Formats: sequence, structure tokens, C-alpha cells
Amino acid sequence: MFTLAAVPEERYMHSLRTAEMAQKLCKLYNVDADRGYLAGIGHDMCKNMNSHLLLMLAGRDGKQISALEKERPSLLHGRAAAVKMREDFGIMDQDILQAVACHTFGGENLCPLAKILYVADKIEPGRDYITNDYLEKLFRLDIDSLALTVVEENVGFLKKRKRPIAPETLLFLDSLKKEIKSDRDCKKKRD
Repeated sequence: MFTLAAVPEERYMHSLRTAEMAQKLCKLYNVDADRGYLAGIGHDMCKNMNSHLLLMLAGRDGKQISALEKERPSLLHGRAAAVKMREDFGIMDQDILQAVACHTFGGENLCPLAKILYVADKIEPGRDYITNDYLEKLFRLDIDSLALTVVEENVGFLKKRKRPIAPETLLFLDSLKKEIKSDRDCKKKRD
């Protein structure tokens, strides 16, 4: 079944900025920049869909819909967009689909492209809190440290606003910490 996904101009501009940031990060971390741009353009294509369509589309990805997602179906927009990209546009690249599906919460053991899209969505230059100094500091970090910094900031923001934190986000946080620790341990052994 083909469903339309239209986004307002503001959302489209956010998607363009996210795609450009994803492309930039992909170049920085040696990931295919065209795939990053495509994931960025598509990541929010379902953001303005009604709850019924979001639940229907996301339900076709084979994963369970959490209580938080049922309560706030708009949080399913990434999963729905990944289904739409696969079913309606024939995109079968698993890294692109994972990146789009997981850009809202993150997740455990994400591919580099998924980490990049998660970050790009949060740090695209249209966000009020983004400054050149902030970006310069982030761009000096390795990919896992970059993602960890952004996830920790996002969790802090959610806690401050007394909003629920998705279990996937906590798994993402733990996964990144383990990857960074493992990388440090490997580096110590080499030295």
C-alpha cells in the first residue's frame, strides 16, 4: 500500500540541514557521504503523519511497538520512514534503513551511519543551541565519543524536562560507553 508523506517547509529545511550535516560527518568519519545524505533527507518524511498511519507503517518493521511509542505515536516517525523507504522507494541498504529507523532513540550496536544520523539530527545548524565553537569541539572527537556526547546531552535535556527516556536510548548510551572502553583497552594493549 502506497501512502503519501508530505512535510511542511520547515520540516523539509530541517531535513536538508540534517542531510548536509550527515554528509559532512560521513566525510569526517570515512562513511559513504551519499548514503548519509539520503538517510538525512528521508529521516523525517513521516514526522507529520497521523498516528494511525504511523502505527500501521511502523508495525510492519517486525519490531514491537513500546508503551512509550503507543502513547506518543509521533515517536514512530523514524521507524515508519524506514518502512516507507524500503517499501515505496526500494531502498534495501540496511545501514540506511537502520539509521532512519533509529534516529529518534538510538539503539544498541548501531552501525556508523546510524550513529552519524542520530548526531546529525541533533546538531544540524538550525537548532538554537548550535554554535560554531560547539561544532568544532564535537568534530575533534572520534565517532563513538561524538555520539556519546550528544546522547548524554539529549538524556540530560529529557531529565531536566521530566520526560521519559526510551530504553533504546539507555541501551545506546551503554553500548557507546562499552565501545569507547573497549577501544581504550585495545589502545593500551598496543602501547
